[in-house]
Amino acid sequence: MAFDWFELARIAHREFGARVAAITDWSAPTPDREWDVTQLVRHVIEEQQWVPPLLAGKTVGEATPDIEPLHGDMRSEWQRYSDAAIHAWSSTDPQTKVHLSYGTVPLEPYLRQQIADVTIHAWDLAKATGSDDTLDPQLVAGVWSDLDGQREMLSESGLFADPVDLPDDAPLQDRLIALTGRDPRQRS
Repeated sequence: MAFDWFELARIAHREFGARVAAITDWSAPTPDREWDVTQLVRHVIEEQQWVPPLLAGKTVGEATPDIEPLHGDMRSEWQRYSDAAIHAWSSTDPQTKVHLSYGTVPLEPYLRQQIADVTIHAWDLAKATGSDDTLDPQLVAGVWSDLDGQREMLSESGLFADPVDLPDDAPLQDRLIALTGRDPRQRS
């Protein structure tokens, strides 16, 4: 199945934004045990800050001065940087090469990486806030199609816990979440 990755980026940002709007306790724990809600939201916003300068052709070193410290209301910071990232994604030539910390890559793998990050953290945030953790099925299918083929790399990256074993007939969203070391069966 072919995916419109630019549309999936918009959907992922909407999913995350809906969970940001549901936050009442900014110090609540998240399924990503290293972060509370504030730290998780800050991480996702900071990732979005890098998108416009990197898509404009800057290296990480050249883009560093463009990254402003976050301040004030995290909801408005999310909206500000989400809007800027989505605009950058939609206005950049898909043939663009992006200079990341580990090398220069085509735009689409970077876009897919960003979509996966926002999507998984939208689920984390839903669990942390007790809001609906059901993600858009097309978004789940797209992220699954990308990450399922990277199981070994995900495991070795150190960025995720070991995958959680689920039956093959488990819902696709549950299998996606389990692939990233989170147990979708745990209650919030």
